Amino acid sequence: MLKLELEMVRTWVMTRVAALREEEPDRGSNTSETVIWVALIVVAALVIGGIIVAKITSKANSIDLQ
Repeated sequence: MLKLELEMVRTWVMTRVAALREEEPDRGSNTSETVIWVALIVVAALVIGGIIVAKITSKANSIDLQ
């Protein structure tokens, strides 16, 4: 029974590897675009976070404690 299951998994893996090898090799642009978009979103989040922290700090420093 185990031999049959292993053979099925091996066949599936071999079929999947063959299908991946037949795919168009020019898939790098999609990855590059994703990396650029993620970097832009991270930069925007950092800028927005910096603005929020600056406003909160400014407001906290303007509070008179005495």
